[in-house]
Amino acid sequence: MTKKELVNAIAADAGLSIKDAGKALNAFVGAFGKAMKKGQRIQLPNMGTFKVDRRSARVVRNPRTGEKLNVPAKKVVKFKAAPTLNKGL
Repeated sequence: MTKKELVNAIAADAGLSIKDAGKALNAFVGAFGKAMKKGQRIQLPNMGTFKVDRRSARVVRNPRTGEKLNVPAKKVVKFKAAPTLNKGL
């Protein structure tokens, strides 16, 4: 689903204009991004939980050359689906 399709679906379901639905989606994405940058956890009922997790540094091997490479530690976003979302799939 593209952003345009999502905006149209939000507009239809919420009875909003496409312009207002686009503003609402942009506000949601902005707030979501700010919360993730702060390391906050976001729970959306019937959808799941997003959280920031730390992936530790590790050594990997290039399969083509066999050379060992160091991958630095970094933060990643993880998602755990709610049971109700899993049932509908």
